[in-house]
Amino acid sequence: MYKLLLLTFMLTFLYSNNPKPYAALGDVIYDNVQKIDSLQKLKSYELYKSDIAKYIKEVELAKEEGFEIESGKTKISKKDYLIKLRNLSKTNDYFLRGIRSNYKASMKNNNYDLFSEIINCGLIDTNENKDEIIDYYYKHQEDINASGVIEDFLNHDAELKALKDAQKKKYKTKKMLEEEKIKRIRDKDKKTQENLEVKLQNELQDKKLKIREEQKKELAN
Repeated sequence: MYKLLLLTFMLTFLYSNNPKPYAALGDVIYDNVQKIDSLQKLKSYELYKSDIAKYIKEVELAKEEGFEIESGKTKISKKDYLIKLRNLSKTNDYFLRGIRSNYKASMKNNNYDLFSEIINCGLIDTNENKDEIIDYYYKHQEDINASGVIEDFLNHDAELKALKDAQKKKYKTKKMLEEEKIKRIRDKDKKTQENLEVKLQNELQDKKLKIREEQKKELAN
């Protein structure tokens, strides 16, 4: 039991930390290794299982050497370690080019299973290709399994839409309140204007009556 826990801890440590020597080159390799390892589970990569497994072992050995160099407890030279990283980098790039090529080919040939496998493998930038992925999905949604990346996109877009609708509703309510306030002010101004006109009209009538009375008195004299 203790040995199993120790092994689990060592594997976790091995994958969660990278050696510092030549980190700019090593980090890319080490951060991608688990994703490349997962390609062995894909149907489209069955023919490459042995090549992938061999690559994974080489990366694990290189990582161990990197930690040994970092600790200073090894006779391995930094130069040899750098050469190894450069070779591994070429293989890493080879897999990445293959993934991108298969991604394009899956859409061109309408290979829906391959398309789903590729976008969910973690080796292509799905956020960068989001519009293309969603557009292709909507064109073929009856044939494509939406679980994974696509489902996340759709859920996120639904949340954004709900947020925008709520903001729009809030804005609309605020706008309506402002319009109602303006209407009340206009109605009040209109009422005030009407009252003023009535007052002026009454005053005018009073003046006319006074003038007539004065004219009658003058005529009587």
